[in-house]
Amino acid sequence: MFSLESLQVLIAHMEWADAEVWRVVEELPRSDFDSRLRDSLVHLHFVQQAFLNAWTGRPVEQPRPADFVTPADLRRWLAPYYSSALQFLTGLDPARLSEPMVVPWVGYFEGRLGRRLESPSLAETIFQVASHSTYHRGQVNSRLRELGAVPPLVDFIAWVWFGKPSARWPDQP
Repeated sequence: MFSLESLQVLIAHMEWADAEVWRVVEELPRSDFDSRLRDSLVHLHFVQQAFLNAWTGRPVEQPRPADFVTPADLRRWLAPYYSSALQFLTGLDPARLSEPMVVPWVGYFEGRLGRRLESPSLAETIFQVASHSTYHRGQVNSRLRELGAVPPLVDFIAWVWFGKPSARWPDQP
C-alpha cells in the first residue's frame, strides 16, 4: 500500500510543515508560549520521537512538558529527530515495510478500549506519524490564530505548489 519513496515524501513534508509552524512559534512574544501551545507541541513531537524509538528498538521516554519553559528548550530537544528519521528511512530495506510492528504502548490502548488490537505494519506506523503530526499541527495553528499570529499554510498541496522545498527552521536563513 505504501512505498518507501511515498513515505519519505510524507516525512519530508512533515518536517517542512513543522519548521514553518516553528517559524511562527518563535516569533511570538514569550508570554504567548502558554501551556496549551507548549503541551500541543510537546505531544506532537513526542509521538514522532516515540515512533522513531520504537522503529529503532530504543526505549521510549516521555518528556515532562514543564521541562520546556521556552520554545528554545523544546526546539533543542526535538532538533535531532528529523535527521535521525531521515537516516532511518534512507537505510530501511523496503521489504521491511510490510512487517508487523509491535507498538510498545499498544497495551495502554487495549486497556483503555477494552479490546485486543491488531498489529500495524511498519509502513502503517510511518504513515501514522505523518497523519498524527498533521492533526496536531492543525491544533497548534488554531492556537496560534487565537494568540493573534498568522498560522502558516502547511497543507501538503501547498508544499507541492511551492516546489517541495526543504525545511527551513527558524535559525536558518
